[in-house]
Amino acid sequence: MIDDSIQAIVARSRVAQAAYEANGSQARYDRAAQAVAWAIMEPARNRELAELAVATTGLGNVPDKITKNHRKTLGLMRDIQNARTFGVVSDDASTGITEIARAKGVVGAIVPSTNPAATPANNIINALKCGNSIIVAPSPKGVASAERLLGFIHAEFAKIGEDPNLVQMVPAPGSKEKTQTLMELCDMIVATGSQNNVHRAQTAGTPAVAVGAGNVAVIVDETADLAAAAEKIRASKCFDNATSCSSEDSVVVVDAIYDAFVAAMAKAGGAVVDDEAGIVAKLWPGGHLNREVIAQDADKMIAALDLDVPAGTEYIAVPTSGIGPDRPLSGEKLSRVLALYRASDFDEAVQIARDIQLHQGAGHSVGLHSTNTVRPMILANAIPTSRVIVNQAHTFATGGSFTNGMPFSLSMGCGTWGGNSVNDNVNHRNFLQSTKIVREIPANEPALEDIFGTYWEETEK
Repeated sequence: MIDDSIQAIVARSRVAQAAYEANGSQARYDRAAQAVAWAIMEPARNRELAELAVATTGLGNVPDKITKNHRKTLGLMRDIQNARTFGVVSDDASTGITEIARAKGVVGAIVPSTNPAATPANNIINALKCGNSIIVAPSPKGVASAERLLGFIHAEFAKIGEDPNLVQMVPAPGSKEKTQTLMELCDMIVATGSQNNVHRAQTAGTPAVAVGAGNVAVIVDETADLAAAAEKIRASKCFDNATSCSSEDSVVVVDAIYDAFVAAMAKAGGAVVDDEAGIVAKLWPGGHLNREVIAQDADKMIAALDLDVPAGTEYIAVPTSGIGPDRPLSGEKLSRVLALYRASDFDEAVQIARDIQLHQGAGHSVGLHSTNTVRPMILANAIPTSRVIVNQAHTFATGGSFTNGMPFSLSMGCGTWGGNSVNDNVNHRNFLQSTKIVREIPANEPALEDIFGTYWEETEK
C-alpha cells in the first residue's frame, strides 16, 4: 500500500532533481557536495551529531564518532574532488564514442543506527555530486540524528541558494510501510544495515545497491610482527565500540606463535576469557544479542558479562573451535568480544577463516597479519571475499584509508558471495549512469585466422 506522505515527498524530490539536473553544472554539483560535507565536519556540529547519536541509539562512543564523521567525510571529498560527473566525461575518437554523465534520479537511502550521521552524509554527498536528489530513511533510533543532520545541510544550502528539497528524509515516526513506499517509488535504492533491510531493498522492484553482512576473520601467522598486529587489532576492534561491519569478529592464530600472540594481546588490552559457554549465555540471553553489551564501552561490557579481568582490559578474546549456527561466537557480535581460534599452521588457518566466512560474512573482507608476501594471494584465491586487508587495522582500512587506495565508504559491497550486485566499496560511481553518443568509424573486422589461428593449430583443424 502506497503511503501518501512519502508519495508527496518523492514528488517534491523528483521536481527538485529535474531542475537540479536541467540547470546543473560541475561547479554546482561540487558546491552542493561541499555544503553537505561542511554540514557534518564543522567541529561544533560534528560533536553535536556524535553526542546525539550516542545518546539516542546507545551505540558507540562520542570521540570515535567525531573521528568517523570527520575522516570518512574528508576522505570521500578527497576521492571525488576531481571526479567528472557532469557533461562529457570521455570522448574517444578511436571508438567514436562520447560519454555523457547522467544522474540516476531520486535516490532512496536506507541507513543504519550504527552510523546515523556518517552513513547518510556519505550517501547524500555521492548523490548530489552526481546530479541526484536523495531521501534518507533512518532506523527508528537514528531519526534524531538524521533530522539534525538535514537541518545543518539545509542551513548550508541557504548560504549557496540550493534547493532543500534535494535532501529530504522519511518523517518520524518511521515505519516499514513508509520505507517500502520510498523503495518502490524512488529511482535507485542504496541500502546499508540489517540483512532484513537489504533483502527488502533487493526485492522492492527498484534497482538497488545493497551490501552484505560483515563477520571479519583475521589471520595472524608465524611471520607477523606480533606487537604491531595486537595493537592494530585492539585499535580496530575497539573503535566506536565495534559498531563497524569491518570490526574483527574472529582472530585465527597459528600454533607456533599462539602463546606469544596471546601475551601481545594482553599488553594491548585484550584479555583472554576461556569460558565459551558462559560468555555465550550472557552475550545471547534468550537467543538475542544482549543490548547491555552491544557497542558499549569496555567497562559496561565487562560489567554486563560479569567478568573478572585485569584492569585496563579494552576487549576480550574467547577461545573456541566451533563454527556454525550452533556456535554463535563464530558470527558477528557487534561488541568488544573476539572469537579466538588456534590453527596448526597457515593452511588450517585459511580453512578456518573460509569456514567462518561461509557461515556468515561471505564476500565482505578478511585480514592477514604476515610478512610473507605470497600468502595474501593464497588467501585471496581460497576465500570467498572481496577484500584481503594486509597488516592494517581492519576497521580503518576496509572502508578507505589515507594510507591505502580503497575508496572512502561506509558501505562495502560483498559480490555474489554476499548476495550483492556490487563488490566494491559503494562510491560515487554507483550513483551515476551515462548516455553514449556512438559514431561510425572505419571497419575493424578481424580475419578468422586472427581469432582462431592458435586454436586451429592446437586442435588440428
